[in-house]
Amino acid sequence: MQDEPADTYHAKAKDFLSSHQLIEFMNCPYLYQKRRAGLIEEKEPTAFLIGRAAHTRILEGVSVYEREFAVGGPINPATGKPYGGTTKKFLEWQDVQQKPVLSFDKAELISCMNSGVRQNPHACRLLEEGRAEGVVRAEYRGMPCQIRIDWTHPEQGIVDLKTCDDLTWFESDAKRFHYQHQLAFYQNVLNQAIGCFVPVHIIAVEKKEPYRCGVWEVASEMLLMARAENEAAIERLKVAKAEDRWMTGYEEMRILNFA
Repeated sequence: MQDEPADTYHAKAKDFLSSHQLIEFMNCPYLYQKRRAGLIEEKEPTAFLIGRAAHTRILEGVSVYEREFAVGGPINPATGKPYGGTTKKFLEWQDVQQKPVLSFDKAELISCMNSGVRQNPHACRLLEEGRAEGVVRAEYRGMPCQIRIDWTHPEQGIVDLKTCDDLTWFESDAKRFHYQHQLAFYQNVLNQAIGCFVPVHIIAVEKKEPYRCGVWEVASEMLLMARAENEAAIERLKVAKAEDRWMTGYEEMRILNFA
């Protein structure tokens, strides 16, 4: 396991299969290939920026957070409030920062999320020992793969931090966003590197009041099922590459029946 800046890790995506690439292929091979070919303009939504900043603050601490993100902006002396995000003054200030900028309200949101995580004793125990953002590369099912683990605990294994709107619906969201496939991929690539399977946990925190935080241990049975589905998808990916044939998944006529 090695330390590596996020930009360096993502720059190697063209040479290594990641969990997100595999999940995108599972959802739509055609979209996977268009993105790989650089045919889709990549823009970072605000939600992704907040998630990235929250990961840094919660997992790597305030000093790294303040080094990697700028907060706020210039103050308008006439109003005593920050200039708007589209004003010349703000854009000039933003250019000088040379790093992602968080507004005051977004920084407050991240602070509240960090406090929410610290109020959960299970989350605190998982995060009191270990390392953040460890990178592992290994061959898995005949393909070079890479993972960047949010947090690795020496005994409790993989810990993945998620942000969400409402913990009430987190388990259904986890299924919808294929978290089981992502974490099974992590577990198996790590196994290729260290020779054993480690436990897997999720810490999830809300992005709004009351900033509840929950902790889940991912069931081994679900990880085994997701592993089988991942490995079947990798085999389909090999075939698609060999044939240069990228399907949408909707080529066949379907029957719509709600009964």
